[in-house]
Amino acid sequence: RSYEQRLAALRLVSSADNPAPTILGLLAIGRATRDWLPGAYIQFVRFDGANLSDAILDELDVDGELAQVLRRIDEKLDSHNRTRIDLKSADVETRSEQYPKVALQQFVRNAVMHRTYENTNSPVRVYWFEDRIEIHSPGGPFGVVTAETFGRPGYTDYRNPNLADAMKVLGFVQRFGVGIAVAQKELRDNGNPPAEFEVHPNRVLVMMRKRP
Repeated sequence: RSYEQRLAALRLVSSADNPAPTILGLLAIGRATRDWLPGAYIQFVRFDGANLSDAILDELDVDGELAQVLRRIDEKLDSHNRTRIDLKSADVETRSEQYPKVALQQFVRNAVMHRTYENTNSPVRVYWFEDRIEIHSPGGPFGVVTAETFGRPGYTDYRNPNLADAMKVLGFVQRFGVGIAVAQKELRDNGNPPAEFEVHPNRVLVMMRKRP
């Protein structure tokens, strides 16, 4: 098969005869992706307080190829996620994080997977405050998922099915349809309150509160 046919088979271009890059192609292997999809990045900001008006301690725009973006945002979140060591309440040393790593990964990766990439210049925004983390995703619920069914078991749909498949092949998603449930369990097991959601027609907000 030709190079174009192989790219088309991977859904990275529209067709072998018309090898224009698809959204997946731009995200997965594109160069200068933001020239074509201006919102295709993650904006991370760490605030020194609980309000947007507080001083900024750290900030980073994470862009590039899909796998690189997901690894770099993991590294940035890890660098801010302090670990608490408990030497008193048990016979053995126990370690716990402000936020469970798996929950952070699930919610950020869900935002990248389910957001809309068309007709918007807005990135996925990860805002880390003193008392909470907010993850803002452009694009509201899609398909069978509504504001009423968002997060409920059995209600799953995909605005970007090819992107979802690619994230699974790359190892960033293990199973479809269970991300929110897994994240909520991780929060509960870590002693955090359950995540809160605000679902609007054109955006979704996920809020995780710090472990007491």
